[in-house]
Order: sequence, then structure tokens, then C-alpha cells
Amino acid sequence: MATFFLFIIYLAFISLGLPDSLLGTAWPVMQLDFEAPLETAGLLFMVIAAGTIVSSLASGAVLKRFGTGKVTLVSCLLTAGALLGFAVSPSLIWLMICAIPLGLGAGSVDAGLNNYVAEHYKAHHMSWLHCFWGVGATMGPIIMAQFISGENTWRHGYLTVAGIQFGLVVILFFTLPLWNRVAKNSKAPLSEEPEVEESLLNNEMDKPVKPWQIKGVKLALVSFLFYCGVEATIGLWGSSFLVNIKDLPAATAAQWISLYYAGITVGRLITGFITFKISNRLLIRTGQITALIGAALLILPLPSSFSLAGFLIIGLGLAPIYPCMLHETPVRFGKKHSQTIMGYQMAVAYTGSTFMPPLLGLLASYATISILPLYLVLCAAAMLLFSERLNVFLKRKYVGKDNNTHFTANL
Repeated sequence: MATFFLFIIYLAFISLGLPDSLLGTAWPVMQLDFEAPLETAGLLFMVIAAGTIVSSLASGAVLKRFGTGKVTLVSCLLTAGALLGFAVSPSLIWLMICAIPLGLGAGSVDAGLNNYVAEHYKAHHMSWLHCFWGVGATMGPIIMAQFISGENTWRHGYLTVAGIQFGLVVILFFTLPLWNRVAKNSKAPLSEEPEVEESLLNNEMDKPVKPWQIKGVKLALVSFLFYCGVEATIGLWGSSFLVNIKDLPAATAAQWISLYYAGITVGRLITGFITFKISNRLLIRTGQITALIGAALLILPLPSSFSLAGFLIIGLGLAPIYPCMLHETPVRFGKKHSQTIMGYQMAVAYTGSTFMPPLLGLLASYATISILPLYLVLCAAAMLLFSERLNVFLKRKYVGKDNNTHFTANL
């Protein structure tokens, strides 16, 4: 039963990934239909992500009140309805209105599913969970490309994805009783490193501390901010960069962006096996360096085929970062506060998705979209910097003068 239920969670994450890559892929065609400026996509993206931030911040209370299963069901229903609204929207105003439930539907379910898996399953399941997000994010551009390569019917692309979402809603409805049953039977450890877990759990016996005040949390949050800055910026502006700078057809650009998401997907599938031998911390560092190399490749004045290679390398580099950082949450900050901190991380991650891509759109409106590679390099470098600062901080806290693992109440 636990294996079957895990598959249901994987399907839920496909539903999270499907809408994420649609707007950026379809925008070169949508922009013409609505006669909108390039940066309007950034505004739509901000509305979607703003809704996600609100629901992420409220996720701790919402999930405690209603449970992960019910929240996931309702969130998928909101997402499906919003995508249907996109498909039939007659104007930009209606797109803005539909963007609100699209964002609200993602926040709580994202935080809830991530914390559920972090608490009840081992690290490789977290990587595979986000691999299925990548399956959804890869399917989105592929589906959209099939439609816009014909008669530019991007609306049918949104309608198809909405139908898939409604199908998932039906599955989640009939499997609703399994959520509490599986959670009660789960005995998965927090970490593959028992000495770290023990020190963290001992911290829960100390004086109460608000999750926001736990030292090290802010460094983790900034790392999430820049991670989503890189991932979402490519998703939103990658097609526009390829069309306007590399002179590729819109359908071809959409297919190339789908390969970027495929790199994330395949990378996370492989990461799930690597976690049996390599720690989350090393995987995070390796992925960040790889993503930085891929972004640097885009800066070089090379033929357009190298842009595809750059996007693939960035995707492979990003693959282990997000799931490994999420799975480390109960290990770094204790299981007691993990749900609330997970909500903080989701909120800040979507803050990065909200402001970082539109910021590039604003800059591109004064210059050109050719600044995309430099922007990605700066974001990737900042992510690596703050992540390494967090590693140094945690190492100092874990290792005492007597080389025994310990943890302080203020970490």
C-alpha cells in the first residue's frame, strides 16, 4: 500500500510541474494574440507566484487543520479550473484573474507534499518526487509545442493540460483515505546520518524558539530564492531568448525548453540512486557548480546549438539542488519546526519565481533579452555563495571542541 500511495504522490507532483512551464513556452504566440509587450509575461508570472507565496505562508496552519490529502485535492482542483480559465480567457484581464487560483493552488500542496515526504520517506524518494515534477514540467512544453506548431492554437494546449489536471483530481479524491493511514504506518528516519538527527532532536527538548528566529534559516531561504531565480527565469524567458536572439522558430524554442526540463527530470532520477552513496550536501554543491558552468556557456558567442547544451547543463545541475535542500530541512532545523520552515522555504522560493524573472524582463525592456545568460550567472553564483555559507555555519554548530556532535537552542 505504501508503494502504491507513493505513486499517487508522484502523480500529484506531475500536476505541480505541468502548469509551471506553459506560460513561458506559449508566450511568444500569446503575446501576438493579445498584442501585449514582452514584459507582460513577467506580470502574469508575478500574479501566479504571489498567490503561491500567500498559500505557502499559510500552509502550516492550513495543513494542520485539514491534512495534506484534502489540501492536495482542493489545490489540484483550483489549478485545473485556472488552466481551463486560461484556455478560454478573452483578454489579459481574465488571464490575470485566472492566474490567482493557479498560484493559490500550488503553494500549500507544494509545502505539504515536500514535508510529508521529508518526514516519512528517505532522500532518494524526495529526488524521485521532484523528478516527477520534472516529468510534468517537460510534458507541458511538449504538449504546447504540438499545438503552436500547427495553427498557433495555444488555447488547445492549455485545455489539454486542464483535462489532465481534472483527471488527477478524480484519482486524488478516491485515494483520500490513504494519507493518514500511510503516515501512521511510516517509520522512515529523518536522515541517513543518525548522529546529526539525534542532535537535532535533542534540540527540541530545549527552550522554545520561533522557527523564523532559528539561526541558519535565513541563509537557507536566500539559497532557495536564487535557486528559483535561475530555474524560473529560464522557464519564462528561455523561449523568448531563443526566438529573439538565436532566431529559432517558436515551436523549436519550445521543444528546446522542454529538453531543459528533461535535463532536470533525468538528473533527479539519477540523483535518487546517487543519494544511496553521496550526501545531500555534496550533491547540492556539485549541482550548483554545474549550473554555474552551464550558465557561463550561454554567455560565449557560440552557435545556437551550444545554447541547447547550456540549457541542458543548467538543467542537470539544478536537478539535485531543490529536492536535496528540502530533504535536509528536518535534519538541519529539527522535525518539530520542519512543517513551518518548509512553508517559509516554499514562500521564499516562489518569491524568487515572482520577482527574479520579471526583473529580467524589466531589464530586457531597457536593453535586450540577450542579457539572460549574464543574469543567470549572477543568480547561480549568489546561490552557491549563500549555500556554502550555510554549510560552514552548520558545520561549526554540529562539531564541538571535543569533536562530538551537538546543537544549540538558537541554531
